Amino acid sequence: MEFCVNNLSDEMKMLKDELEQDPTLDVVEYGCLGNCGVCAERCFVFVDGESIEADNAVALREKIKKARAESVDPYDVDFDLDRLP
Repeated sequence: MEFCVNNLSDEMKMLKDELEQDPTLDVVEYGCLGNCGVCAERCFVFVDGESIEADNAVALREKIKKARAESVDPYDVDFDLDRLP
């Protein structure tokens, strides 16, 4: 999960900090992700190379949760969907 330092408003920092608490996630902060048009207007994060965007960090959190749920391996018996942030 890749965050752009230029997109880290206070609410985005809180979301990033929350996601970093999940040991199953690799959360990285970069100086620039080259998504400047979106970065200037919306909250976004790259998940598995795909840009996920929303109007605010709360909505972005829900979209991240949905994207993670859709990418769950149904054969991974150790995965607990309720554990998603």
